[in-house]
Amino acid sequence: MKQLREWKLVRRTLTLGGRTLVMGILNVTPDSFSDGGQFYDLERALAHAEEMLAEGADIIDIGGESTRPGGAPVSAEEESRRVVQIIEELKKRIPNVVISVDTTKSEVARAALAAGAEIVNDISALRFDFHLADEAARAGAGLVLMHSRGTPATMHRLPPVADIFGEVTSSLRRSITMAERRGVARESIALDPGIGFGKSFEQNIELLAKLDQLVEAFPDFPVLVGTSRKSFIGRLLNDAPVEERLHGTMATITASILRGADIVRVHDVRAAVETARVTDAIKAVASDRE
Repeated sequence: MKQLREWKLVRRTLTLGGRTLVMGILNVTPDSFSDGGQFYDLERALAHAEEMLAEGADIIDIGGESTRPGGAPVSAEEESRRVVQIIEELKKRIPNVVISVDTTKSEVARAALAAGAEIVNDISALRFDFHLADEAARAGAGLVLMHSRGTPATMHRLPPVADIFGEVTSSLRRSITMAERRGVARESIALDPGIGFGKSFEQNIELLAKLDQLVEAFPDFPVLVGTSRKSFIGRLLNDAPVEERLHGTMATITASILRGADIVRVHDVRAAVETARVTDAIKAVASDRE
């Protein structure tokens, strides 16, 4: 049975290893792959965040720059403008909300943490800006290190690596070392295998199938998985469009939880919360029998 662990954030400590936590996605961008433009307006964004919290989200992950393939980069100033106003207003309305900022820029992380965020979710695992670790360390924030290859502009043109599991584990080890050298507490780091980021269709499935091995390779760290509405699910479902990938997404969430995921990052919070609740119950009984 997986041991309970603690993930230390700025103002609280989350217990992991028992109930799966659900991270709700809030993209305040005009061009994200799944919901670009839907929540670009401040009031619509706040209403959606409140809706996700009412549906059971444990964390709201706010992103101000699209990381979809070919997404247009924005300046740190513009990205900060997009996320800080949401964070500040959401904290006013719901003071105890746990907010994550989805960014690769240290300037944005600094502004978001000052506004009330407690987690920095870095899809580059410090490859793009290692000073981001300095900001997380200074604030005592949680830091999600996600494996990815290339950049959003190039990742889907990269040739696949021969051993994706070896690539993910070795890369994440380097990122952990860098984070700790910059002062991030080990207890504040979480890991994400980066489903869809520079992996082939087959490799995405392989990483989900081997997630238990990743958990075993990094026993000290919470594992976050984000599969929500991604293209490999659409391909498995006869090229289903983004809006028709809900059930496929829930299947990947079930598989992830059974293989040890602590946190799932999703667009569809209510469905994910219900899926996690049932899967957690089954997993608990199975673990008791081992």
